[in-house]
Amino acid sequence: MFNLDLTSRTPIYEQLYNNVVRLISAGVLKPNEKLPPVRTLACELSVNPNTVSKAYKLLEQDGYICSAVGKGSFISPDLDALSVEKQLASEKLRSALKEAQRVGLSREDVLKITDGVY
Repeated sequence: MFNLDLTSRTPIYEQLYNNVVRLISAGVLKPNEKLPPVRTLACELSVNPNTVSKAYKLLEQDGYICSAVGKGSFISPDLDALSVEKQLASEKLRSALKEAQRVGLSREDVLKITDGVY
């Protein structure tokens, strides 16, 4: 269900976060659906439980999941696929802008490209 690239420069917790968001936007994970427990998922993915916990905490902060002590983590009941897709597009845009800044594209260049797309 979750695809991780251990050779990627993207941190594993971020990859896991992106996987969950992608699966929500694709309708694979539905509102109120229970996610695997942290330790179980960590074992399945052969990663540290702290890594999974960090991804879950970020997902909860951003409103994608909600957690109940002793019950687990669930996909937020308030999500709709369109809002998730918009959030996912925003995250991709932020990532692309960081990369553009890293390679030295100026703000003006980025705005020209943006205007050209729209």
